[in-house]
Amino acid sequence: MDTEGACMVKDFVSHLFPRVVLRNNLRLSYTLCLGGLAFTAFLSLVVSGTLLLFYYAPTPGGAFESILFFEAQVPGGRYLRSLHRVASHAFLVLIFLHVLRVILTGAYRHPREWNWVIGFLLLGLGLFEAYTGYLLPMDQLALWATQTGMELLATLPGGGLLRTFLVPDGIGLKLSLLRFYALHIAILPLTILTLSLLHFYRVRRNKGLLPYL
Repeated sequence: MDTEGACMVKDFVSHLFPRVVLRNNLRLSYTLCLGGLAFTAFLSLVVSGTLLLFYYAPTPGGAFESILFFEAQVPGGRYLRSLHRVASHAFLVLIFLHVLRVILTGAYRHPREWNWVIGFLLLGLGLFEAYTGYLLPMDQLALWATQTGMELLATLPGGGLLRTFLVPDGIGLKLSLLRFYALHIAILPLTILTLSLLHFYRVRRNKGLLPYL
């Protein structure tokens, strides 16, 4: 790992586990550590999603049946799937509120403009991550919601090409389900984790509102 990458990892860990914390920053405020809470929700999604992988069958004929089996036959299965769903909602709400706080407090201004871009990308990726996960249960709600999203995407400039890439053989068919699955469990989570690492690194580099960093 090069020096810059090692520094990013070090600052990421230091941001999560700082050596010193000011007493005033321990008080509850209207922000409630929204960024940290969003990252905690993301970690909950990673853990619960990893456990779900052991039972999910990413095939058009097996996806819905595997979820029914998981909820009915696996101890704690219904709770774990519900936890994954609630954590996904919390993740999106917390990121949105965090972005809103940044806008209202003007924290996007110099020298934090690049971190603002990273944060906004995290919001967009979070929404896309939730959308790709919506198809995986392969029930009627998932199919029709994904169909609606793809039709809306096709109306945007270049959206037709992206739709063809995501759904080459039709909503819920073999290739489209496999691509949504790969995006949801690997590509998007790794991208979100990398950008989160960079985001925390930039917070410490910019010092922000934390003079003890």
